[in-house]
Amino acid sequence: MRRRHRRLTAQADLDITAFLNLMIVLVPVLLLGMVFTQIRMIELNFPGMEAGQAPASENFRLVVTVIPGGLEVADSERGLIEVLPVKDGGQDFQGLSTVLQQIKARMPEKTDVTLEVGPDVDYQTLVTVMDTVRSYPAVVAASVVEAELFPDVSLMDAGEDRSLAQRAPAADGGGV
Repeated sequence: MRRRHRRLTAQADLDITAFLNLMIVLVPVLLLGMVFTQIRMIELNFPGMEAGQAPASENFRLVVTVIPGGLEVADSERGLIEVLPVKDGGQDFQGLSTVLQQIKARMPEKTDVTLEVGPDVDYQTLVTVMDTVRSYPAVVAASVVEAELFPDVSLMDAGEDRSLAQRAPAADGGGV
């Protein structure tokens, strides 16, 4: 007869103290080191009307066209107001702001603008144009504040074959 030998097995206790200590230190360090992203939202109004809404009679519809060749400011009914070609390899945002300030001075109640955006315009240019048409820095009581221009922005496609128009001198002396 054979003898069976049983191996003595001892139950090992699981010691998770070191793991818990690691978690107690690691979780706050990871939370403190995490970068919280700030999400900003730009409210847009798309061209068109709600169902059952009658078209409003506007005398002046401001349109800013953004294409890689430059910027155009126009009235959809009366035509081109200003052409701002690319300067020093970049868009002329300062010139755009100046033209829009002149328009706002003549029509202070106007708050809407339509941006026609070409297909080859990069995202950063679009956002900078939107910021430029919304407001401009103004000095009030010895401090710089953002003065409102045209905060209601609508987007529209400018088309693929769109190029910068040539500025023809206007009969009334040009400009705004």
